[in-house]
Amino acid sequence: MAIEIESFLASVAEAVRSRQVPVVDLIAVQSNDPFKVLVATILSARTRDEMTARAAARLFARAQDADALATLSEEEIASLIRPVGFFRTKAGHLFRLPTELARFGGQVPESIEELLTLPGVGRKTANLVMAMGFGKAAICVDTHVHRIMNIWGYVATRTPLQTEMALREKLPVTFWREVNGLLVAFGQSICRPIGPHCDCCPLGGLCPKLGVRPRRPPGAKMDPQRPLKFVSWNVNGIRAIEKKGFVDILLSFDADLIAVQETKAQPEQLSEQLKNIPGYTSYWHSAERKGYSGVAWYSRLPPLAVHYGLGEREFDCEGRLLTLEFAPCFLLCCYFPNSGEGLKRLDFKLRFNDRLLTYLQQLEKKKPVILCGDYNVAHREIDLKNPAANVKNAGFTPEERAWMDRFLDNGYVDCFRMFNNEPEQYTWWSYRFNARAKNIGWRIDYFCVSAAAREKVRNAAILAEVTGSDHCPVTLEYLC
Repeated sequence: MAIEIESFLASVAEAVRSRQVPVVDLIAVQSNDPFKVLVATILSARTRDEMTARAAARLFARAQDADALATLSEEEIASLIRPVGFFRTKAGHLFRLPTELARFGGQVPESIEELLTLPGVGRKTANLVMAMGFGKAAICVDTHVHRIMNIWGYVATRTPLQTEMALREKLPVTFWREVNGLLVAFGQSICRPIGPHCDCCPLGGLCPKLGVRPRRPPGAKMDPQRPLKFVSWNVNGIRAIEKKGFVDILLSFDADLIAVQETKAQPEQLSEQLKNIPGYTSYWHSAERKGYSGVAWYSRLPPLAVHYGLGEREFDCEGRLLTLEFAPCFLLCCYFPNSGEGLKRLDFKLRFNDRLLTYLQQLEKKKPVILCGDYNVAHREIDLKNPAANVKNAGFTPEERAWMDRFLDNGYVDCFRMFNNEPEQYTWWSYRFNARAKNIGWRIDYFCVSAAAREKVRNAAILAEVTGSDHCPVTLEYLC
């Protein structure tokens, strides 16, 4: 059924009226300056609005225009905008910007084609500068616009560019400038990418909810016919990611259990906010060595028992395994060892893996097993960008892959590959060489289940859009 877009956007506008507008929109209203809109948009990519606003304020205090920006070194710019996402890459773009603007008389150009020649500018940025900087009719399509327009069924597209082209044909011009700001605010607050708040959405039963899994409303009883949702995420330092909004991100998952690896924290180093997230009980198994390894669970459901480690000090002193026992199954959060530079820990990893498999076989005798975490291995060539170049590197050695073969031969199932056999599906990207933006990655984070659990798996996915770590979360939907 076709939706009435005017009515939908009016309802959204009313719902987000009291919410803070996106920072780029705010800067446009306050300054009416295309240069500041351009710079703020470059800063905002993959960065929370609050952080963008602070970084923009620091930068504009030193550089109100292109001439002033040209007086700053790349390192000075990086220092001013840190810690926005990919701040060094963005500092390089901004450092080159005055030179590139010189081709246009030092001014920001007023066409999409010319804007696209500037460093760090893609179609989203170019359209936003046209709309907010120059007041021209342009459609800025970010992930929220693309996602929500497809949820509504107003478009049926696979990429933001396709969405932009479809909206240019279909959306009334009067909505072009405002649609991005409205849907960003709506997508950040109500129609969230993960666990959208359909229970309090102003569109109610009018929205088709295409491809949506709504959150479970606060206080709602468990539905035995509804799968439980599990999330696993290597956060690469939980105290560091706390500063990037970890608690809000965790709550947005609307998951029943969340496994966390590489916490890098002792219990006494954890804030109350990390230990006591509303609605969850947390369980921690830390390494003896400070700032190293460590795993944790956040659970809405009370376990029958909690088991720490494998029962062997050689491995347990590194805080790598935490098992929750429930009536229908065991849930294990595991941070597998890395074979290390020069494969110096390969033997240790293989011993750990073998001991873990023995442990799993003991648990399987009692009930089904679900093992999630950072396995630190790309199993097949499809699971990393450059397999030929990495055959002798940690995470893709013949020995590690052979163990993964043996693990699966014992009846375990790689849940993600039950639903998705496409290439270029990764969960980890190096911080170097702009690898994540180029999607040069590895799939090393998994949910695997024992043979007895296979038929209860309902879905598995990679949440590549969730940032904050060099890994992204992976999910499993499981019907207990």
